[in-house]
Amino acid sequence: MASPIVSRLNSMSPGHKRRGAPACSVIDPRSAMKILFILNDAPYGSEKTYNALRLAMKLQQEHADAELRMFLMADAVTSALPNQTTPEGYYNIERMLRGVISKGAEVKICGTCAEARGLEKPPLIDGVAISTMSQLAQWVVEADKVLTH
Repeated sequence: MASPIVSRLNSMSPGHKRRGAPACSVIDPRSAMKILFILNDAPYGSEKTYNALRLAMKLQQEHADAELRMFLMADAVTSALPNQTTPEGYYNIERMLRGVISKGAEVKICGTCAEARGLEKPPLIDGVAISTMSQLAQWVVEADKVLTH
């Protein structure tokens, strides 16, 4: 049985549709939700990166079919550097990032942002790649939801 909204859309006469408007699309509930995280802040100092990763981990735990992507920009590019050392009992962004990658998240960093921070060819956590604004633009148009932190 079609939902009431779909039934209403299907029953509309051609006069009700705006000229040149794209056809309405209905998201298939069986298809995976594509979620893009854009991170901007340094891994430590503010808790924005930490909280973004907490949310990503929770989404992977409770919505395993969701497709997660993360694009690290500005000071967040340093989140993808290996060998981070934090005090006992303190969160570790490298460990958290490795965790979301191991569960299928795709992670890229802005190459221009890395270069601006003196990281021309930085060593990166396994599974992280250097990327471009063009790639980010493509990810934005492919995403069902874009979350910025």
